[in-house]
Amino acid sequence: MPEHNRPGDVLAERYRLTDLLTESKGGRFWRAFDSVLQRDVAVHIIACDDARAPLLREAARTSATVLDRRMLRVLDIDEAAERCFVVNEWGSGTSLDILLADGGPLSPTVAAWIVAEVADTLALAHDAQVAHGRLVPENVLIDTDGAVRLIGFAVDAALHGLPSGRISTDIADLVGLLYAALTGRWAGPTSSAVPAAPSTHGHVLRPRQVRAGIPGTLDALCDHVLNHGGDTEVSAAMLADALRDFLGASSTAAEAWLARIQHPRRGEGMVVLPPLPDPPVREPDETDPPDTAETGAKPVAEEPVTEDTLATQAGMPIFHEDTDEVSWLRHHTEKPAPPPEFEPHPERPLFAPEPADGQPVRRPRAAPAVGPGAGGGGFWPWENTGAGTVSGSGLVPAYVEDVEDDRRPPGTSMLRLAGIIGACLLILVGVVIAFNLGRGKTPLGATPGDGGQGPGRSQSTSAGATPQPLTGVTARDFDPQGTGGENAEEAHLAVDGDPATAWTTLRYQQQFGAGGLKSGVGLVLDLKAEHDVSAVELTLDGSPTSVSVYVSRTDPQSLTGLTPVGSTDVGGTHGTVSLSEPATGHYVVVWLTRLPAVPGGFRGAVAEVVVTGE
Repeated sequence: MPEHNRPGDVLAERYRLTDLLTESKGGRFWRAFDSVLQRDVAVHIIACDDARAPLLREAARTSATVLDRRMLRVLDIDEAAERCFVVNEWGSGTSLDILLADGGPLSPTVAAWIVAEVADTLALAHDAQVAHGRLVPENVLIDTDGAVRLIGFAVDAALHGLPSGRISTDIADLVGLLYAALTGRWAGPTSSAVPAAPSTHGHVLRPRQVRAGIPGTLDALCDHVLNHGGDTEVSAAMLADALRDFLGASSTAAEAWLARIQHPRRGEGMVVLPPLPDPPVREPDETDPPDTAETGAKPVAEEPVTEDTLATQAGMPIFHEDTDEVSWLRHHTEKPAPPPEFEPHPERPLFAPEPADGQPVRRPRAAPAVGPGAGGGGFWPWENTGAGTVSGSGLVPAYVEDVEDDRRPPGTSMLRLAGIIGACLLILVGVVIAFNLGRGKTPLGATPGDGGQGPGRSQSTSAGATPQPLTGVTARDFDPQGTGGENAEEAHLAVDGDPATAWTTLRYQQQFGAGGLKSGVGLVLDLKAEHDVSAVELTLDGSPTSVSVYVSRTDPQSLTGLTPVGSTDVGGTHGTVSLSEPATGHYVVVWLTRLPAVPGGFRGAVAEVVVTGE
């Protein structure tokens, strides 16, 4: 394989490699971008002189002969720059192994439906004498629409050096998928990243021995195929029918199928089930209609068509985790009922109603002779005809109840009391301040002659201490995205005060960033105590170098949860990362995100780091 096979390479002037997904002994599986059709594709690549190259080309040709909506189709096959590559359709979703790792085993209904979809595709392919060859959970994709898609049909097996036509292995792996979906453990013959199923004396434990609550039909099916050589007796079509019966038929039908498959009777490649018993013949009576009296048959009433018997309008099932039932999306032909009409607002009279018996009657009063209401009826046009008094001014109501009401809104007295107390406190504070200013007393905690700044402080330091280079700083290498150290024995050279010595990174064949295997490496500086860091001065060896700085209160083991407080691109050998506001922390991370180019790759070097703070 050519060494320049890396992200950004373009195959056949069309397919630009973006992400390396898997690698198997020099054979690589990439995500690429088709610049002609403007879409993502999957690319299997292998060197033309590799012994697996003929297998890969033949697998691509045979896979293209099977057309099924659940297969990611082969789109192209070509050779360029000593590389043989096959282009497949790209599917977006979650593979079954990740689904099991994140959420645990699936419910029996969901597991049966997923494996039934895979079995339908295998049945079609096996009829054409085409096998998948490596049917593992990593190659079963649940796409963003909830549909099942198969990855690398025949091609992935060729990339791993497996021979073609492994139909019996497909059957065992298919039941292994059902076992994995039910228990989260892999029991198929092909190797997978899913943890292996427990076994004893060479036999895989039944699913019910691994996880409780699994239906007996699925449990016995897994045990029959995986432990009793059922792969030579069962076809993919038979497994698909059995799982469909489990999902849609009664448990009796599923048990009858299981009983027959354990002791099969062959007939043209399929299991023959015993016929249903004939219904008993009933003697005709006088109440039978004339057209059925001679035969003795009873007329069958037509079943009313209900919503459950209507044809499914959408092909996606809805799984109910609580009850393990399956329902289907349906097309609603009836329009929903319109919302109820709004109730009219109650009528409100323009004038107040007449008071009840015994209540004072309010009538317009005469305009006062003097005052603001003279000649115009006054501000409040009502008077009291009862025993109350009438206000003599037109600016206040003249209606007073016969019985005086002393009730006030709740909390009025407390608010008034709180207001009075607050006003008194303000007055008291003002008096104390005026008294101290008049007598020239020194504020509390200050000593005479220090300008009122308190003990131990002078006027030159009242505005805050001047940031100074911190001493006693130690350093260690920081490589959270790698598997080994990053020249840990040289880390102390970055803080030894000697610019002639330096800590260097490892040499990388590609630059950090989106196209590289890492986003960066760096150093963790231990300040020995919490400080307010204001700047980090760097002396580097080589250019250009991009640097980001993080400040943490705890010893960081990764960049998760940390936010950079500053960054810079150093074009020479000296650079400073100045913080807009001081950041408080015990540790400082100097993170190199771009390294200078050196012969044979990229490598960075930090000769000296000086942290400035308080």
